[in-house]
Amino acid sequence: MTSNIPSADFNSIPVAGRLTRRDPWAPETSHANGANGEAKASPTQSQVTRPDPKSPAAISLRAFLLGLSFGISLSGVLFALQKQSPFWRPPFFLLTLAIFHFLEYYVTATYNPRAATVSAFLLSQNGSAYNAAHTLAFLECVLHTYFFSSAQRNVVSLHTLWICLGFGMIVTGQATRTMAMVQAGSNFNHLVQVKRKEGHVLVTDGIYAWLRHPSYFGFWCWGLGTQVVLGNWICLVGYAVVLWRFFSGRIEKEEELLIGFFGDDYVQYRKRTSVGIPFIP
Repeated sequence: MTSNIPSADFNSIPVAGRLTRRDPWAPETSHANGANGEAKASPTQSQVTRPDPKSPAAISLRAFLLGLSFGISLSGVLFALQKQSPFWRPPFFLLTLAIFHFLEYYVTATYNPRAATVSAFLLSQNGSAYNAAHTLAFLECVLHTYFFSSAQRNVVSLHTLWICLGFGMIVTGQATRTMAMVQAGSNFNHLVQVKRKEGHVLVTDGIYAWLRHPSYFGFWCWGLGTQVVLGNWICLVGYAVVLWRFFSGRIEKEEELLIGFFGDDYVQYRKRTSVGIPFIP
C-alpha cells in the first residue's frame, strides 16, 4: 500500500538552479537575512519584550498595592491602639512606607511628569540593600515589641517623649522631601544627572535657600525617625551610619557635577547654604 503523502527531506540544502524539497508539515519562515537560516526578529517582537517605563498597567498596579497596604496597615494600627497593644508599631512602619513611596510617584507625576516612570515609586530602584534594611527594621520592631513591651510600659513618660520625637522627625522629613520635589519641579530627578539638560536651572529659593539638598535631608530625617518610633536601637545606629555614608559620597560627586553645570554660581550658593545632615559640610 502506497502513501499519497510526499516524503519529507529534513536535510535538503538549497542549491542554485535546482528545486529542493521541504517538509510539507513544517511552517514556512522567511529567511530575509539569508544567514544560517535564521529569521530576523521583527520590530514588533522586540518592542513586546521591552518593558514600557510608563506602562499604565504597571503604574496602576503599584498604586493599588500601595493603597491596599495603606488601608490594611492603618486598620492594624487603629485596632492595636484600641486594644492598647504595643503591636501598633509594625503596621505603623508599613503605613509610613506606603505613604512615602506613593508620594514619590505622585509628586513626580504632578510636578515633573516627564520623569513619572514606574521607577519613580522607588520600590526597587534603590536596590536590594534598601529593601533588606527595611525588612530587618520590621523584624527588629516585632522582636523588640514582643520581648520588651512590659518594660516600655514602666517608663511611659520617657517612652512617650521618645515616640513624639520620632513622629516629629518623620513628619519633618517627609514634608521637607516633598516640598523639595515640588519646588524643584522639572529640575528634580531621582537619578544623578551627569549632563546638564535643556531647561535645567539652579533652584535657590524656597526651602533651597536654606538647604541645598533638602530631599536628602528629608529622607535622612524620615528614615531615622521611623526607627526612633519603632524603638529599633540596632537599626537606628545602622540607618544612621549607612545613610550618612551614602549621602556623603553622593553629595560629593553630585556637587562636582553641579559646579560643572553652573560654575561660580553654585560655588557661591554652596557657601551660604548647608546640607542639614550632621558632619556633611
